[in-house]
Amino acid sequence: MRAGELVRRALADIVARGTIRDPELIERSFSITEVRMSPDLRHATCFVAPLGQGDAAALAAALTRVRAYLRGQLSREVTFKFMPDLTFEPDTSYDKASEIDRLLHSPEVVRDLSGEED
Repeated sequence: MRAGELVRRALADIVARGTIRDPELIERSFSITEVRMSPDLRHATCFVAPLGQGDAAALAAALTRVRAYLRGQLSREVTFKFMPDLTFEPDTSYDKASEIDRLLHSPEVVRDLSGEED
């Protein structure tokens, strides 16, 4: 199993327990969509997205505030030679996919793809 996926699953388990005491994260539903590890496995960039409506940037900032706690909990879940430093980034892939979908269904693109001419 890739190291990034191992870290993602462990962080998801930690979050699911509900032991994070940050006021912005209590009772908040979100997903850790991807974890990208550096080649030396010392840094992990975690992409997060709120479930439903919410500000992904504010969510990433809140998780950054509690990253020391999350790193400590992570050290109990996974065994690495060095525990990676965690950074949290908002996952914008859903927004980009929605924008592409909207563009593909626009009248101009539908017309061009159907081969009709004005």
